[in-house]
Amino acid sequence: MTRPHYRAMFVSDVHLGTRACRADDFLEFLREHDAETIYLVGDIVDFWGLKRGGYWPQSHNDVVQKLLRKVRKGSRIVYVPGNHDEALRGYIGAHFGGIEVLNETIHETGDGRQILVIHGDSFDGAVKIGRWMGAIGDHSYDVAAAANTALNRVRRMAGLDYWSLSQHLKMQVKQAVKYIDRFEDVASAEAQRRGVDGIICGHIHHAANRRINGVSYYNCGDWVDTRSALVEDWDGTIRLMHWQAVKAAAQQTIGPREPVTVSA
Repeated sequence: MTRPHYRAMFVSDVHLGTRACRADDFLEFLREHDAETIYLVGDIVDFWGLKRGGYWPQSHNDVVQKLLRKVRKGSRIVYVPGNHDEALRGYIGAHFGGIEVLNETIHETGDGRQILVIHGDSFDGAVKIGRWMGAIGDHSYDVAAAANTALNRVRRMAGLDYWSLSQHLKMQVKQAVKYIDRFEDVASAEAQRRGVDGIICGHIHHAANRRINGVSYYNCGDWVDTRSALVEDWDGTIRLMHWQAVKAAAQQTIGPREPVTVSA
């Protein structure tokens, strides 16, 4: 059996079941990359969106089928539910098609570090989340995504690269920036309290890889705007991968394509 590219991969906030989801890009990423263990760090399927009538094109079904095929080919897949797929928290310890559901877990890296893996919505109470921030992935996010799609259609026609309107707006609002900073502080403090070496989470749609409060703080980002994931090399190094940067680098490379990662 060929050794997979990575020891582990971590993805979150795909939001299958909403128009904001970039399922085609995520499916392309899954086809190009594999790992011994894959962690789905919450909000993979957006049950909130499905309750509003739902949106489930073939590409969303293809993502599910691709994940199930990875299990059959030998990958271990762990699903840690978030707030948008919290219904799965009623099935902690169960397996669906070989995918294991856990409320949270500790991942041991190749270099022996202990990393807490958790979606992150449990920190909202400590962060005192603003009501509008809680709408990420909900109806307001769908509206922003629709505007984003229209804008980028025009940019493609002009030969310009993808640009995220919703991410730009979010980072222009001081309350949003303060919320992200506070979330990162609370998450890293929780890792410190538990005596682990770091934390991997999602929830806030803001990819990160840095040291905070003496521990490693990692955020997977999302597959709505950022289109990012965390990957662990066989020596235990965890890196942040931006899929758009990977594709851009591949287009400039002549010959066989090697996996490319871009750190934050």
